[in-house]
Amino acid sequence: MNREQVEKWLQVRGEQDDLLYERFGRPLEREHAGEFVAIADDGRTILGPDDLSVALRALDDFGSRNFALRRVGAPAEISWRAFR
Repeated sequence: MNREQVEKWLQVRGEQDDLLYERFGRPLEREHAGEFVAIADDGRTILGPDDLSVALRALDDFGSRNFALRRVGAPAEISWRAFR
């Protein structure tokens, strides 16, 4: 992938992550605020107290680049970053 393709993928992935959170993460806010959630592209979720353990489990269960990772009830603070 060249830089332009990576930038485009990051943009699309970020938008997809936002949609996944709205659909599958937002309903978790009442009972799981402050926890971390990984949301697979098909809606499966993994919850946990820290981002690293949730991310590692998600990599094993969902595969690389196939999930959104967020803190439940917080603005998006974890996102795919563009190369600079």
